[in-house]
Amino acid sequence: MLKRTLASILLTSAVSVSAFAEVAVIVHPGNSAAIDADAVERIFLGKKSQFPDGAEALPINIESGGAVDEFNNKVLGRSTAQVKSFWSKQIFTGKGTPPKEVASDASVIDLIKNNKNAIGYVDAANVTGDVKVVFTK
Repeated sequence: MLKRTLASILLTSAVSVSAFAEVAVIVHPGNSAAIDADAVERIFLGKKSQFPDGAEALPINIESGGAVDEFNNKVLGRSTAQVKSFWSKQIFTGKGTPPKEVASDASVIDLIKNNKNAIGYVDAANVTGDVKVVFTK
């Protein structure tokens, strides 16, 4: 009984920690565009293909996991299922192409540090000096 209670407490704690994880939206350090949450939402939903300064924007998504769920909920205001459904409709109707997907935070950082046009997100705890944080949420 004690083991079950302890396991339940640990599981609840793990879920609570992930629910409060901060997501950092990141760009190349040389990107000087003024980027706010509205611009990020429009870029990641394919409604804009450029940064506010006119430079091309290349959005990078994480395939699955906590950061993508947090980003979708906190920045896009949608569940991951809603975002997937949105992109399925866009692809089916020929109205858009979803952001490039990579497997991990490290992959996002690597792509962004090597591409001035890339924008992505990672768990704020994983940000390195190779990228610039636009905002956290």
